[in-house]
Amino acid sequence: MKRLFGTLRLVAGLAILVAVIGQYAYSAARTVINPFNFFGYFTIQSNIITMVAFLASAYFIFGRKEQPPWVIYLRAVATTIIVIVGIVYNTLLAGASLAGSFDLRWSSNILHIIIPIYALVDWVLFADRKPLAYKRLWIVLVYPVVWLVVILIRGATDGWVPYPFLDPATGYGSVALYCLAIAAFTVLFGWVTFALSRVRILKP
Repeated sequence: MKRLFGTLRLVAGLAILVAVIGQYAYSAARTVINPFNFFGYFTIQSNIITMVAFLASAYFIFGRKEQPPWVIYLRAVATTIIVIVGIVYNTLLAGASLAGSFDLRWSSNILHIIIPIYALVDWVLFADRKPLAYKRLWIVLVYPVVWLVVILIRGATDGWVPYPFLDPATGYGSVALYCLAIAAFTVLFGWVTFALSRVRILKP
């Protein structure tokens, strides 16, 4: 059973890698692409974090080693943020213009639909971790907060923002509300992720 966990995570991690490279190559072949903009998207960064979490987990599983705590917490963070990617994209951004950043359909489907669904299913079903301590719930906020700060600085300086709802042109009050909503939703779903670490369905 444990090798099944590792195999599925390896496949998922490689799928993310192929999707990101495919989208970058597709975009670069059609327009001048700024790597800082492309890799500035929460979608791309969250998928890369999820890829690292899956591949790290697979590495320890195939090496017949116990996954260290940092891998488990990284998987928890990855699950939290990648599910948020899936929810936000498919409810708020699916019809929005993102400057052609995700117009390669198969790649977009992997990054915004398949991986978020798989990450949640993996976390719920595969009980190869110990229950996570709620006192460390703050970990899920570190990356989103850093990302928001960097994006807000970029929006105020060079004018680039990855998503319409973070555009200062819509008003800083609106942007602030979205930022608070993102933080609150991250904590909420992070708590759900930590709670689900206590579910034991498929044991290794």
